[in-house]
Amino acid sequence: MFKVEDQGRIVRLTMQRAPVNAINNEWVAGFNSVLDGLAGKTDLALLHIRSDQKAFCAGADLAQVQTRFDMENGADVMVEDIRGFHRLFDRIEALPCVTLAEIGGTALGGGFELALSCDLRMASIDAKLGLPEAQLGLIPGAGGTQRLTRLCGPGIAARIILACEVLDGASARDLGLVQWAVAPADLAREAEALAQRIASLSAPALQVAKRCIAKVAALAPIGFETELQGTHGLMATTEARTRIQEFFAQRSR
Repeated sequence: MFKVEDQGRIVRLTMQRAPVNAINNEWVAGFNSVLDGLAGKTDLALLHIRSDQKAFCAGADLAQVQTRFDMENGADVMVEDIRGFHRLFDRIEALPCVTLAEIGGTALGGGFELALSCDLRMASIDAKLGLPEAQLGLIPGAGGTQRLTRLCGPGIAARIILACEVLDGASARDLGLVQWAVAPADLAREAEALAQRIASLSAPALQVAKRCIAKVAALAPIGFETELQGTHGLMATTEARTRIQEFFAQRSR
């Protein structure tokens, strides 16, 4: 599910859950195990997150989501699932090292929320990024409403979340969702060059600078809790259940 390459000051984490790195509880546990293995690396300058699938990460595993609608206490279970997403993304954001998301293909929903938990994002110009959960009667409840608004302001966040707009990499760069957008053929090389450049810098200085930036951009816990409460309520609606069922029906045609 994950390939980890330890290069000393750089660790490259390649997501490998076919076909699109859909996020389920097993995936979250595996990612956490990778982070556990980084705990003792005091010289680590950068964690480079990438994918060898056709997507960077297509978001929550909707097969798992669908099972929650079929459970009597499905809303409670769903919220606990998403709390696990929250804990993982919070953990990534809190890493002392710099984190880089190399985004090829799609990064939608939870996949984009994963990228938003990283410090740096480089996308291919033809990548697809967005938070389209409202199409399914849900919300981007794994930190998307909070991190995207912090990053780009409420106007851009509203455009992406409320209009379910999916952007290509170049447009995402222009709106500040990613810092770099490059040609698909150049993405791996450019991301590696950036990783090497960061790794050449002082790891202690990077760690202190990252902590200082975080002080300015601190997120309020109430925002994340509001996401979870909203998800719980939406799980009880016929609207969400119907839209999820329609999504799977379309995929099976």
